[in-house]
Amino acid sequence: QVQLVESGGGLVQPGGSLRLSCVGFGDTLDYYAIGWFRQAPGNEREAVSYINSRDGGTGYADSVKGRFTISRDNAKNTAYLRLDSLKPEDTALYYCAAKWDPRNAIRYPTARDAYDYWGRGTQVTVSS
Repeated sequence: QVQLVESGGGLVQPGGSLRLSCVGFGDTLDYYAIGWFRQAPGNEREAVSYINSRDGGTGYADSVKGRFTISRDNAKNTAYLRLDSLKPEDTALYYCAAKWDPRNAIRYPTARDAYDYWGRGTQVTVSS
């Protein structure tokens, strides 16, 4: 079982950048698929990006494609989400999630119920 802790959120002006981190405790993240989700007030939690456990394959929501970059550093047991060219509509609580997936076989990596472990989130606010 792994515990996830996000950090790196904050208040940033439109056009600015942030790097979110998701650190795993209690287990190595090497064999976990990682997803980043976000939830704005009044909205459902939506998938932002994911990275596969073994082959490093990635995916992005259309709304963030070309602006956000997901990565992982297994040596640091950490996954990252780089947020560039931020817009006010990116304001939300950002969560990372993990699924034990040693065979790199996750089928629906953008689905919330594909993941077994969740962090508590880090707030991103984009405002001038």
